[in-house]
Amino acid sequence: MILSLDDLYLTKARRKRLANEVHPLLATRGPPGTHDVALGEDLLGRLKAGECVVLPVFDKIGDDRAPPEAWRRAGPADVVLFEGWCVGARPQPEVLLQAPINALERERDVDGRWRAFVNRALAEDYPALFAPIDRLIMLRAPGFEVVARWRLEQEASNLAGRSGGRAMDEGEVGQFIQHYERLTRWMLEETPGRADLVLDLDAARQAFTPD
Repeated sequence: MILSLDDLYLTKARRKRLANEVHPLLATRGPPGTHDVALGEDLLGRLKAGECVVLPVFDKIGDDRAPPEAWRRAGPADVVLFEGWCVGARPQPEVLLQAPINALERERDVDGRWRAFVNRALAEDYPALFAPIDRLIMLRAPGFEVVARWRLEQEASNLAGRSGGRAMDEGEVGQFIQHYERLTRWMLEETPGRADLVLDLDAARQAFTPD
């Protein structure tokens, strides 16, 4: 069975509270610090114990956790695939946090509080969430440059079959993915050396064997 890290995003209300109390950029889902780590730990622990669980569902178009009646029953499971863009990620050395990596950080995280919070959450909260992982498999993108197109494709997919809501346009996607850029680039550099398996993807998201 599959458990997606994306379905563990904090509710919109909890992210709004973080934005008010810590940094406005935490209203946007995605980076470490915007997931319900305790819920994920509980689910993975129960699945590893052979129990049945009810898995949360996150509505990306509505940008909020779906109501409990939309959650999925699962288990017991012989194998659990825990997937997500930053599963298994490790924090950056603090010295690398000093220089902003894009316009978002330069203009909206001038003092570095947001990226420091994200990095600290990854160092302190996420190791327990990632601890049950037996094998770490990385699907390696050819570079951060393809992420905008992939995200636009996902937006169209998220909207398919829905009568309400709207997908982000190209400009909004460009802004949105800047929240992910720092950690994505770091993972492309740091994770392959310790992953159990690295599968390289081309721009069409097809696996290939590098020369």
